[in-house]
Amino acid sequence: MASAQWPCLILALVSGLVASGFPRSPSRLFEKRSLLEGEVNGIEVHSTKINCKVTSRFAHNVVTTRAVNRADTAKEVSFDVELPKTAFITNFTLTIDGVTYPGNVKEKEVAKKQYEKAVSQGKTAGLVKASGRKLEKFTVSVNVAAGSKVTFELTYEELLKRHKGKYEMYLKVQPKQLVKHFEIKADIFEPQGISTLDAKASFITNDLLGSALTRSFSGKKGHVSFTPSLDQQRSCPTCTDSLIDGDFTITYDVNRESPANVQIVNGYFVHFFAPEGLPVVPKNVVFVIDVSGSMYGRKMEQTKDALLKILEDIKEDDYLNFILFSGDVTTWKDNLVQATAENIQDARTFVRDIRDQGMTNINDGLLRGISMLIKAREEHQVPERSTSIVIMLTDGDANVGESRPQKIQENVRNAIGGKFPLYNLGFGNNLNYNFLESMALENHGFARRIYEDSDANLQLQGFYEEVANPLLTGVEVEYPENAILDLTQNTYQHFYDGSEIVVAGRLVDEDMNNFKADVKGHGAVNDLTFTEEVDVKEMEKALQERDYIFGNYIERLWAYLTIEQLLEKRKNAQGDEKENLTAQALDLSLKYHFVTPLTSMVVTKPEDNENEMAIADKPGEGPVDSVIPSMAYLNSYQPPQTSYYYVDGDPHFIIQVPEKNDAICFNIDEEPGTVLRLVQDPVTGFTVNGQIIGDKSGSPNSETRKTYFGKLGIVNAHMDFRIEVTPEKITLWNGAAQSTFSWLDTVTVTQDGLSVTINRKTNMVVSFGDGFTFVVVLHQVWKKHPIHQDFLGFYVVDSHRMSAQTHGLLGQFFHPFDFKVSDIHPGSDPTKPHATMVVKNHRLTVTRGSQKDYRKDVSIGTKVACWFVHNNGQGLIDGVHSDYIVPDLF
Repeated sequence: MASAQWPCLILALVSGLVASGFPRSPSRLFEKRSLLEGEVNGIEVHSTKINCKVTSRFAHNVVTTRAVNRADTAKEVSFDVELPKTAFITNFTLTIDGVTYPGNVKEKEVAKKQYEKAVSQGKTAGLVKASGRKLEKFTVSVNVAAGSKVTFELTYEELLKRHKGKYEMYLKVQPKQLVKHFEIKADIFEPQGISTLDAKASFITNDLLGSALTRSFSGKKGHVSFTPSLDQQRSCPTCTDSLIDGDFTITYDVNRESPANVQIVNGYFVHFFAPEGLPVVPKNVVFVIDVSGSMYGRKMEQTKDALLKILEDIKEDDYLNFILFSGDVTTWKDNLVQATAENIQDARTFVRDIRDQGMTNINDGLLRGISMLIKAREEHQVPERSTSIVIMLTDGDANVGESRPQKIQENVRNAIGGKFPLYNLGFGNNLNYNFLESMALENHGFARRIYEDSDANLQLQGFYEEVANPLLTGVEVEYPENAILDLTQNTYQHFYDGSEIVVAGRLVDEDMNNFKADVKGHGAVNDLTFTEEVDVKEMEKALQERDYIFGNYIERLWAYLTIEQLLEKRKNAQGDEKENLTAQALDLSLKYHFVTPLTSMVVTKPEDNENEMAIADKPGEGPVDSVIPSMAYLNSYQPPQTSYYYVDGDPHFIIQVPEKNDAICFNIDEEPGTVLRLVQDPVTGFTVNGQIIGDKSGSPNSETRKTYFGKLGIVNAHMDFRIEVTPEKITLWNGAAQSTFSWLDTVTVTQDGLSVTINRKTNMVVSFGDGFTFVVVLHQVWKKHPIHQDFLGFYVVDSHRMSAQTHGLLGQFFHPFDFKVSDIHPGSDPTKPHATMVVKNHRLTVTRGSQKDYRKDVSIGTKVACWFVHNNGQGLIDGVHSDYIVPDLF
């Protein structure tokens, strides 16, 4: 896992700076002329500067872009910056021809009312939205008159958390054009002294980087600057496009002559604690792993890969066990066992044999793991000086046994009783992440989302590395009695190697001369107390080096940390307690001008001689999609049309997205006989698989070969009901009872809310109550045709009652998702333009085309325009297409 996150920032000038001769409106979306196309369109980007000042781990970042409209008409200019989800925006200003339009932080409800009053034409807002794993995107746009200059300036702040022994600053820069003055500058001031400082770029060789990069550190100060000239930015000596497209990373750490460091400025203090060289406390770890049906395929393989790697790293003094839960609960061993070489080898065999099956019983899985740890401690099966942790991984919501989140949370809280932490890992987006986070936080752990991607196994390993080496347990940070006010969290169940404990507060007496802090904890061998004594007056003299320090940095660090912790406590609070925590966090957010989940930044922009109000909000961890704006206020709202999804022809998969008034399509190229999973919902029990057939000629050339679906299997496991559909007949099984119908029949079969209707030589409709409707379309060709043969099309016309755990080549799209298309340009075929699509955090090249919808007319069909995703849907579908191959129809 990479060293710690320092403010991650992506500056996308292009997708950041967009120029257009049209007023903004949804209908004009594709008429914008983007610098992503390399077309400046009259807008010159004069400079882009990223200025970071870091003082005692607290980062103050300012991103500034200046542009001028050299066209003879007004143009729209947009400014995009991606910043860490853990950061708080503190300021934004927009300056046009010397007139500055500021952003003001207000209570969210007040801002909302002000916005709704100002906007009367149904314009959308929501300037900040989630973007990828750790980032949020800030976007604002404005019309700029001919000849006018515009400056965008965004400020945000963040406390840098230490991971694996380092602080990291990760900048993803993508200007996509040459910028006359491009600069990244970081100034670091650390009173403890800087021990290491490094900078790297993924988009440029070290030789070229060296001439544009300055890096130095001495004593308490460090400096990094990256200022490539226009020629250094070029992708080749004669090119006009920029090679700056990738990661720019700065890492550093501080001297640790003593385990602790206390700093006091203007009556506020911060206390950093990170001892080194202590022996690791043995740990007792129970892995509680979801093996339900939804973990099928790539997720299960990646989980097993990660567990096998973790087993390599477990120390012999540790104790462990595996709890697997699906509809029921199974264990590797009856009790915790020591991580001896023999037991580790046995564990590897057990992990390799894990198989997915059934439902999701989170409650019983967790309670089994917790009781096993408590029993091991009570019966002295584990060392006295050891610590226990529970790590749970799930990809869905509980749907069997106790499935109420609040009740599961209560059961787990009562079972653990504050004795050890719980860490929850949520695999993918189809789960209640807020529930996992809330349950972990109240049991002294944290939650982490594991993104469904090629590196999911590395994400899992990276998490384990964070908690693999506890150096202290039961850590308490103590200060002189009656000397401190407004203290942030000062008790921690564990201190892990490579991390850092940070406590901040306010002094009762600003004129006190001496300050003492004690940190107490249980080590692997004995109990430890670390004492730090500070001469307040001497410290104030030492911190007078104002070259790097930005004003009241410790006070702002205290406010940041306090708000962050109040918001975490608020997630599990009820009634008066929640109201009180909300009020405290809101007051601090407004006082220190932080955009938090309780506040919004109102930006007043000049538009057509009228004031337009827009709102920047802080998004939360959304339950499903990470690219939908956090807030979009519309004066009028029309509910979207019903989405539908289908696969027909050679197999062409089409995903209709009515909110976009558009569709996405892709093909799957596989050998005849291959069975693909189209839909699987472990909650409702529905599964649909399809088997591929080829032409009669059986061409071996994949370029010219045509393939179709020749057989479909529809299963409802809960009802023990199966349907097999071929172009010749339809076979239904109810348990062991079998019924067979031909396509010459017109018949309806009903059972317990399930309805199957066969319409003679046309289609078959499968419905289950209000919320599930599938249509199978029969395609018949001339029986003596030398090449083609009959085949089937499969259409999902109603899926709104399918669960959030639904997956498959079609099923994964039943959940809301977003995509953006830009950079539309001619292709080799003038009727099929190419474009760039951003979907599921992937940037894809797509082609405009069309497919046919045969639901209403099986002979002619209706033309459906769509954006075609190449390479078997790679980048659009989760994983790769081969993950969806299953051994048989049922």
